[in-house]
Amino acid sequence: MTTQARPIRVLIAKPGLDGHDRGAKVVARALRDAGMEVIYTGIRQTPQMIAEAALQEDVQVVGLSILSGAHLELFPRVVQELKSRGVDDVLLFAGGIIPNDDVDAIRTIGFQGVFGPGTDTNDIIAFVRDNAPNRA
Repeated sequence: MTTQARPIRVLIAKPGLDGHDRGAKVVARALRDAGMEVIYTGIRQTPQMIAEAALQEDVQVVGLSILSGAHLELFPRVVQELKSRGVDDVLLFAGGIIPNDDVDAIRTIGFQGVFGPGTDTNDIIAFVRDNAPNRA
């Protein structure tokens, strides 16, 4: 009897007051089309809402999309909320309008991938497949 590996579970979220979600939806669709289970939380999510959804949905990956410029304020709060719920074994990645000068700071707080506008969705798919924690 062969056991089939569980699909990678990914949460895509839009933290803060940013109301534009086209890029997040494109990434969510690409990951879903690549065979992953994707939960898209929608726009205007608080760090608490994102962390709670990650916990409840038992995801392996959390991707945040932001265009508002509030990434250095919101991303650390999301990480803190995840840790406070014991969700510290997820792959974190971010996308959107993030200045190059901020990428190192975002990586320092735990985001392994940072993707800007125009990134090929195949690159994001490969990143997730190569880096998602393996869970039986």
